Amino acid sequence: MAGYPARVAARAVEHLVTTPEVGRILDSALAGPLPEQLAHSLVRRRVAERIVHELAESGELERLVDAALASPRTLEVVDRVLASEAMGHVLDRALSGPEARAAVAQQSAGFADQVMSGVRGAAGELDRRLAGGTTATVFAGVASRGIALVVDALAVAAISVTVGAAAGFVGELVGGVHPQWLAQTLLSVAGTAIAIGYFTLFWQTAGQTPGMRLMHVRVFTSRLDRRLTLGRAVVRTIGLALAILPCFLGFLPALFDSRRRALPDYLAGTVVVYDDAPERTP
Repeated sequence: MAGYPARVAARAVEHLVTTPEVGRILDSALAGPLPEQLAHSLVRRRVAERIVHELAESGELERLVDAALASPRTLEVVDRVLASEAMGHVLDRALSGPEARAAVAQQSAGFADQVMSGVRGAAGELDRRLAGGTTATVFAGVASRGIALVVDALAVAAISVTVGAAAGFVGELVGGVHPQWLAQTLLSVAGTAIAIGYFTLFWQTAGQTPGMRLMHVRVFTSRLDRRLTLGRAVVRTIGLALAILPCFLGFLPALFDSRRRALPDYLAGTVVVYDDAPERTP
């Protein structure tokens, strides 16, 4: 009996709301500026933010989110969205867009820089150990120069293979080069010319090969005041070949020389220095 008045009041309100007169009043109010004014008031009073803050403070928001995520219906909706054709188009456009490509390129470049920085640091530390623990030096040691030489050798090999493949294709078009020994001789001469041209060109124009650029080392004349002339670059390239032929024994002097000079440096009157050395003194 205690709930009887409440039930009566609820039925009265329900009856009042469903009457045609009240319906016309509500329809007229909703057709006017009232909804917009109400929305502006809610935004101005920051009602939504206050409600979310209150739910977060009470822990109710976390409970509601957990309940929604644990619901099988939520998982079903998420699966349907991910499997939809529209989502496929969105992902395709997002992943193939310039922003995604720029982000991947930036991450790749950053990773490569990080790897090369680690390699340069390890090579520099090995150079210092081989030099007897000397820390203050502008001259590059055998470790840094050796890694640069490996990179350059791979580059020369790649260029030689490309040129050889192109020459072979052209030779096939004209019926091939005969006899076989002549073809092999021409390929050997071409490979030697590519190697000489590679080192001579980079040393004379830029002062460093691509491998030396990766390791941040550069070749200068002995006085450290200018880059190599064409003749000096050719002599240094010949010296490099002479240092390599006897099982790389031509690089042994760099372990004992105060300026870390090897056979190519003695012949051409050059030194190899770090790009980031604090200072250069003759």
